[in-house]
Amino acid sequence: QVQLVESGGGSVQPGGSLRLSCAASGSILSVNDMGWYRQAPGKQRELVATITSGEITDYADSVKGRFTISRDSAKNTVYLQMNSLKPEDTAVYYCNARILSRNWRWDDYWGQGTQVTVSS
Repeated sequence: QVQLVESGGGSVQPGGSLRLSCAASGSILSVNDMGWYRQAPGKQRELVATITSGEITDYADSVKGRFTISRDSAKNTVYLQMNSLKPEDTAVYYCNARILSRNWRWDDYWGQGTQVTVSS
């Protein structure tokens, strides 16, 4: 069984910063791409940033220059550093990872979500 556990959400004023973490644990043989998605009330879930096992990154246009995704492959952990936060960044943030588990299958796994609220 594989679990993704997120932490680091909260409330912050516009212009502030937050750092999200997501650790994968359980019956893991290998972790491929990892990423962060978000879903605001009344909107569809959208991609925020991804990072490959080779640490190639990609970002949504709306967060480029403000957010940085990184990973610690030894810890099966992905991070999202969010700077210059705006009210429109308010959403539930979900981490995602493509994982090879001990049943020798590649599957996509999701965290439980962490709330980020940007408000004055």
